[in-house]
Amino acid sequence: MDASILLALRDPAGVPFYPVVFQALYVLTWALHAAFVLLALGSMGLSIVGTFKQKSDPIWKVMNPHLIQTGKISISILIVLGVAPLLFTQVIYDPNWYVANTLSGMWVFIFIYTLIVGYIMYYWYYYANKKIEGGGKLIGIISFAILVFAGILMHNFAVTSIMPNDWMQMYAPNGVVDTSGWTFNMEIIRLAFMVSLAVPVVGIFLQNYSRFLSTRADFSKEFVDYTASLGTKLGVVGLLISAVTFALWMLQIDYLLHPLSLAIVVGVVVLLLLVKQNKNSYITTGVLVVVALLISAMRELIRFDIMANLGYSIYEYPVNLEIPSIVMFLFTFLIMGGVGVAWLLTMAWKVGKNQGVFDGSKDVAVTKLGNYTLAIMVLWMVVYFGWGMFILFNNIL
Repeated sequence: MDASILLALRDPAGVPFYPVVFQALYVLTWALHAAFVLLALGSMGLSIVGTFKQKSDPIWKVMNPHLIQTGKISISILIVLGVAPLLFTQVIYDPNWYVANTLSGMWVFIFIYTLIVGYIMYYWYYYANKKIEGGGKLIGIISFAILVFAGILMHNFAVTSIMPNDWMQMYAPNGVVDTSGWTFNMEIIRLAFMVSLAVPVVGIFLQNYSRFLSTRADFSKEFVDYTASLGTKLGVVGLLISAVTFALWMLQIDYLLHPLSLAIVVGVVVLLLLVKQNKNSYITTGVLVVVALLISAMRELIRFDIMANLGYSIYEYPVNLEIPSIVMFLFTFLIMGGVGVAWLLTMAWKVGKNQGVFDGSKDVAVTKLGNYTLAIMVLWMVVYFGWGMFILFNNIL
């Protein structure tokens, strides 16, 4: 692939801010998105096991509905968070993004409907299990398979986007143009590593779940100990599997001894020790976040190096500063998003810690954060629509 072709595919308008900022935001948002993808896969997969156990096992009878609910909420969050990394990669790697979408156009359409159908069936599974203990087994399995397939399709788009040297062969195999949009590429070891992370993620979630409920009088010590033990087992086994598949992936692409790869290995070892000891799962979760960011950075490093070897550098992308747009983004992402998430997390924490009905209107912290969130959202809408109308009429009058 000639670098001039890649440069010609860039947006002639340039980017509204420095490319390194978009690169950092991509790494951050992909890690957040991936965290909920893995939690959704892990909790849903474990809940399917639970549907076969909850009728005869009182512990699973309590835990399984919580796993299903966790999966349901995680899918909602991963869909919302999945938009951001796509937008950021589209800004600085637009040749990769649009070519991959062109070559795999049919799969893109299928992906959208796959996600819709899979999520609808998940709700079917949720209500079937809620109505009858252990109900909805088949629907749950089908929904799980559909959502895994959606993840495989997204893997295809990511892999295709970092194969610029093969784009022409994909577009015109043997010199014959193929506009079908059925291009499909997979890297089995890379995919296996990513999927395997769902096991330690749900394991650490169960450790947090156990620790969180340990202060509640309405959950028995037997229940708390069982969920903690199960989380530890899943975490240890999952991390060992992930470590092996990661090493194989890095060996395959010759990055095993790269400093970032070694940092991930160290992070996984530390994580393994913390999971095995299970002294404070909240600290373990913090380390998990760091490891997730390192893995996200590794994905970006691989793509950056591939493109740099072809003469394409995102740091040379023309920059046309658009300060108002950046200020609006930061206001939305950091202030409105930060306060809103803080409110939801605070309320969720206090609901979980409260025995009986929790009245948020009588809680000072929840009430203040809720009022701040509402006020900021109203201000945001006024600024957004007011600014938009000003620009509109300023350009047409």
